[in-house]
Amino acid sequence: MADVVSELIQALGEDCVITGAAVAERMAGIWRSDPIQAKAVLRPRSTEQVSQALKICHAHGQSVVAHGGLTGLVESAITTPDDVALSLERLNVIEEINPVDRTMVVQSGVVLQTLQEAADDHDLMFPLDLGGRGSCTIGGNISTNAGGNRVIRYGMTRDMVLGLEAVLADGTVVSSLNQMIKNNAGYDLKQLFIGTEGSLGVVTRAVLRLREKPNSQATLFVAVDEFSKLQKFLKHMDAALGGTLSAFEVMWNNFYRLVTTEPATNQPPIPQDYPFYVLVEAIGSNEAQVEEVLADAYEKDLIADAVIAKSEAQRQQLWAMRDDVAQCFRYAPNYAFDVSLRISCMEAYLAEVNQRLSDRYDEVHNFTFGHMGDGNLHLVISVGEDRPETKAGVEQCVYEPLVDISGSVSAEHGVGLEKKPYLGVSRSETEIELMRTVKLALDPKGILNPGKIFDLEARV
Repeated sequence: MADVVSELIQALGEDCVITGAAVAERMAGIWRSDPIQAKAVLRPRSTEQVSQALKICHAHGQSVVAHGGLTGLVESAITTPDDVALSLERLNVIEEINPVDRTMVVQSGVVLQTLQEAADDHDLMFPLDLGGRGSCTIGGNISTNAGGNRVIRYGMTRDMVLGLEAVLADGTVVSSLNQMIKNNAGYDLKQLFIGTEGSLGVVTRAVLRLREKPNSQATLFVAVDEFSKLQKFLKHMDAALGGTLSAFEVMWNNFYRLVTTEPATNQPPIPQDYPFYVLVEAIGSNEAQVEEVLADAYEKDLIADAVIAKSEAQRQQLWAMRDDVAQCFRYAPNYAFDVSLRISCMEAYLAEVNQRLSDRYDEVHNFTFGHMGDGNLHLVISVGEDRPETKAGVEQCVYEPLVDISGSVSAEHGVGLEKKPYLGVSRSETEIELMRTVKLALDPKGILNPGKIFDLEARV
């Protein structure tokens, strides 16, 4: 039988298959310094070539890991020397924008910022937005059901996807490119491929739902002196703005100081001595309305200080603080988390996490920030050491307190290898068993992203 790589080269062409030393010239992720390890990196130019590649790999029992922009933080796209990496980088065409139906048909390798700008050119908006917009791809966003900054109003990625085309493990193409908002005819098959990290099929094309471009957008930054007031301020803004609240991003003091102190380039718009800061955005509200609502919040003692962006440049400056997560890496080594929990549980949860960390380690930095409006917190934790047992200990401090409050170990980044040992914190064994059943039905040989999320061999 022919070698799988030789067969792939023959089917796809030499220009579509990277082998040998050239594989190691590509990094395993934008946040990583280690090279890709793989038998080969495939770069197909079409759905048909993806289908050909998977058909060959399926026949050989060859494991395949799909690659998008490699911006993930949970090791879901990590490969071994025995794997084949399937990069969707060449499937990067925006095929259609329909201003009447407010839809966009795109290939999965299109960069998020590129399609945002294309929608904007047609006076439309694709609401999904996150810090990695300039490098992440829509295929990766779909595979992880990415959240980002506007979930509070527009939902997760799955709320913006109308239809998908995906290739199953055996090369079968499932083309369900629905372009309607409402379609209740049978199973919604696209959901099998949204948030499943390339373990059930490889997404090649998508139909995205666009929104009308807003004619106003207000952005403000406030300081709050008590956690209980954060909860009240969120409710106040959401109610008073009449449904236009789109972002409610909270920064704890240590994160705010980090991103507004040299060598960071951001300047603090508000003094650095408040315990909490909130970046608020309202799409569809004008500045006068926001000022009135903000003044009311101040009179009710919900906020201590505030600034309102008076220009697009000022708006970008405020968002630059929230997006400057890379400053956390000044405290290396560190471990990043994205947990989800009810807002009413946040204060007690963080107190317990920080207490557990301080009881266990002498040096602790827990930079905390996140999408509080939709219950998603990011923790970037450094304890001054980097050993396997240290990593496991920090994970226990973060994940164990989620059990009693029914929280999730993953709000928006997926599971991959990083959170695989803790999937049971958020999902029952019955749920995990059903996941295995679906996986085996669509990928009976287990070749797609094997070993990620859960182990198939655990099913006996």
